[in-house]
Amino acid sequence: MPTILQFRAILTVPGVCALLFSVCSVQAGGLDSTIEIEQQINDGSARSQTRVSSLARQTQDLLTEYRAVVRETESLKIYNDNLERVVNDQRDEVQSINRQLAGLEETNRGVVPLMLAMIDTLGRIVEADIPFRIEERRARVARLRDMMDQAEVTASEKYRRVMEAYQGELEFGRTTEAYSEKLPGTEQTVDYLRVGRTLLVYQTSDGSVTGWFNPRTRQFEELDDSRFRLEVKEGLAIARNEKAPNLVMLPVPGPEAAQ
Repeated sequence: MPTILQFRAILTVPGVCALLFSVCSVQAGGLDSTIEIEQQINDGSARSQTRVSSLARQTQDLLTEYRAVVRETESLKIYNDNLERVVNDQRDEVQSINRQLAGLEETNRGVVPLMLAMIDTLGRIVEADIPFRIEERRARVARLRDMMDQAEVTASEKYRRVMEAYQGELEFGRTTEAYSEKLPGTEQTVDYLRVGRTLLVYQTSDGSVTGWFNPRTRQFEELDDSRFRLEVKEGLAIARNEKAPNLVMLPVPGPEAAQ
């Protein structure tokens, strides 16, 4: 009886070992599976973390870009608001200029006839005046008439030149000058002495002939009185700044002769 039990016991130990080995094998296989699953989970977590980090960077980049776009939009809004005010101001300025141009056109219609009348009057003044530098003054009047037909010259420039011509004529009445020019009707060059617009006398370079412009006859005439020869000579020297100013006796026409 014991022998049978011992044999059974002996038979039972290997069975137990086999059973244990089987259990260990099963546990080892389950552990490997668990480790593999955990590794897969870790790999998946790493990949997820990488995607999360990438998405976080993209999100940060988008946020930075968004903020930059917001700032640029605000700047553009401020610029557009200012530009709109500038455009409105320019539009008002254009309207003002158009109104001024319309008024200027009306002014031109009134000023142009006035300037033409002023030029005609200036021409009559030159012809009625004592004939000093007569050709030069006639040429200036002719240039003014030609200027009025030139489209490239503005109305303001035309008016300025007309007024400049009048100013020049006014200056003649306050100045004295000596100049050389041919005696009208002759080829002889003489020295002229002009005293304002009152007197125009002349003398040959050798002093042999002295004359004046007679406003009554409107002719150049020789002076018979020889005493005017030295007076005119001295007057010419004073006008040329060759002598200090001094009192000279010249044949100034009286009121009757001026008429």
